[in-house]
Amino acid sequence: MKAIGRVWKHSSIRMKLGFFGVAFFLFLGFVIYLIPHDDPTFFDVWNVYAPPSRDHFFGTTALGQDVFWLLINSIRNSIIIGVIVATIGTVVGVLVGLTAGYVGGKVDRVLYTITDTFVVIPALPVLIMATSLIGGTATTFQMALIISIFAWAMPARQMRSMTLSMREREFINTARFSGESTFKIITTQILPYSLTWTLSNFMNAVLVAIAMEVTLAVLGLSPAMLMSLGNMMNTAMRYNAVLLGHWHWIGPPVVSSVLFFVSLFMLITGYNDYLSVKKGR
Repeated sequence: MKAIGRVWKHSSIRMKLGFFGVAFFLFLGFVIYLIPHDDPTFFDVWNVYAPPSRDHFFGTTALGQDVFWLLINSIRNSIIIGVIVATIGTVVGVLVGLTAGYVGGKVDRVLYTITDTFVVIPALPVLIMATSLIGGTATTFQMALIISIFAWAMPARQMRSMTLSMREREFINTARFSGESTFKIITTQILPYSLTWTLSNFMNAVLVAIAMEVTLAVLGLSPAMLMSLGNMMNTAMRYNAVLLGHWHWIGPPVVSSVLFFVSLFMLITGYNDYLSVKKGR
């Protein structure tokens, strides 16, 4: 707790605002979500295009669905997708980068070639093809797995560079000459030094993953039954919500996406600034 208090004390206003913004969306997606409510995917043809009211805070859609609860469920699913992708990308990227950077030789050349291949391949066309192949039946977890295909490559490349610079340091040579195994050196000597970078990379990966899911959904390539911020926008556009003036329908997912991206970006950049100041002391 003291460490958390010390970080909070020396963090910038930007980082604090970003933290509160992200916490707000986590509260919406994982606390408000627990309040008993009707299935937001249920079609109520007798209550279409209802304006905002006490019963429907943000009104209803062209299918009579409650926009507020669609939004809450969409925020939850989008965050889950982002966290799954970030977890897979960070774990795989760190393991590949550590192994390639420390072991070196043929192992490094093979892993480095594979990593660079995934870095230079344009992700969007491949993801479009992958989502097209599975049709509209993918679950939240499956969608996250598809997006994570490219999520590990850049972290692996960065981790490799860090490991290459660290493996020649004196304390690594001392551990090697004392007979410690490669696995122990990597996990106890090198990995702890990368934890702050890993946390920063994880937050950035969440942001990129959610943005990618929104992009695919707006293009109509996300499963139709998957409630997400991107799918809410796509559905609203298909039913001409903007042209018909139903801003209470398309406005919430757009505003929520922008605010969440800005909050997460402020948290990431604020945290990086904190690390820079901490290293300069």
